[in-house]
This record gives sequence, C-alpha cells and structure tokens, in this order.
Amino acid sequence: MKEQEIKYFSQISEAIVSDKYIEEILNLVAAMTAKLMGSKICSIMLLDKEKNELFITATQSLSPTYRNKPNIKVGQSVSGRAVNEKKPVTVMDVTSEANYMYPEIAKQEGIVSMLAVPMTLKGEIIGVVNSYTETEHEFSASEIDTLQAVANQAAVAIENTKLRNEVLKTKEDLENRKKVEKAKGLLMENLGINEKQAYEKIRKKSMDSRKTMPEIAEAIILAHELSS
Repeated sequence: MKEQEIKYFSQISEAIVSDKYIEEILNLVAAMTAKLMGSKICSIMLLDKEKNELFITATQSLSPTYRNKPNIKVGQSVSGRAVNEKKPVTVMDVTSEANYMYPEIAKQEGIVSMLAVPMTLKGEIIGVVNSYTETEHEFSASEIDTLQAVANQAAVAIENTKLRNEVLKTKEDLENRKKVEKAKGLLMENLGINEKQAYEKIRKKSMDSRKTMPEIAEAIILAHELSS
C-alpha cells in the first residue's frame, strides 16, 4: 500500500473512532474515501428497510443536485444490485446503464464509471458505498477490495455510534428515574402522603402541563432546594 493510501486509511480510522455524530463521521469517511479512490464523487447510502429504498446519508460532493437526489428503490438501481446480490457491482458508464436511475444528473455532474459495494452489519446489509469516476474506468480487484474495506469500517462506525447512543440512553434513563424517586421522597415528606400518591401527583402534573415526569421531578427538587 502506498504511503498516501496509508495516510487516508489512518484518517478514516480516526474519524470512525471519534466522538462525532454519525452524519459527521460518515461525511468525513466519504471525503477521505474520495481522495483514497481518486473519485469524482463518493457517497454513502443507507437502507430504509420499510420502504426498501436507499438514501444518501453522506457525500463529499458539494453539488446540491447530487446531494438532494431522490431516494432510489433497491430493485430499480445499480446500488440496489449491490444490496440484493450482497457483493460489489461495477458499471462502465452509468449514463447508458438501464438500471441507473438518474443518468441526466450523472451527465450534469460529469460522472461516468461506478463502483458500489455493500455495507454489512452483523450479517445484514445496511447500505452501500458508491465511488464514481469522471472518465470510463475499469475498477481493479485492489480498488474493489479497498472500497469494501472502507464500507466495512463505515458499518463499524454506525454500530459504535448505535452502541454509544444506547449507553447514553441507559444512563439518561437511570438519571431520570433517580430524579423521580427523589421528587417522590420530597412530596412524601412535605405532604405526608404515601409513595403511590406522590407518584400520581407527579404523573398528573406531567399530563396537565404536557411535560415529562423527569421535568416535573426536576422542578420539585429545585423548588425544595430554593426553599431550604
């Protein structure tokens, strides 16, 4: 592997393990991958299983026309073939490819050859990574392997972010339960009521004010602290 390629792979790895939001991570991956592959455009598309569509999540392209391309049906697109066949798909010229959904946009953007590789997470396809060139290009086995490696890393980034979000949510849920428990204790002590009655007071106030129970609990705790 060339020194420049090692540098780009290193930057991709750094982006993946960062604490940035997933959209920002994937945009960094797309930008570095475009440089790594010498792509005119690189895009990362995620799969909406309910609609059976792929939508652009990240790209280094600044073109609003490309970035705002409509979602594409899996069964009616080149990228969708990579999903259905679970393997890389190449096209020499997307402007003349029957299954390429937006040839006019391709002409406008000056993109010709395309490589699409699937992103797999725990055995399931979650999206694709696309690389486009501005001239006809036959992608080598090495280039296909390189983009597949990037796709695998992008899938890891998505999984890491998902796990991180689950941990944060668990921590947040625990903190919220602690707030409600503390607020119940204060109401029981100050009003001389039992735990069930204290809980019902917090719940009713939550419903009446259209605020969450942790928000009501926080207000009760704050009021107690201010009156102390």
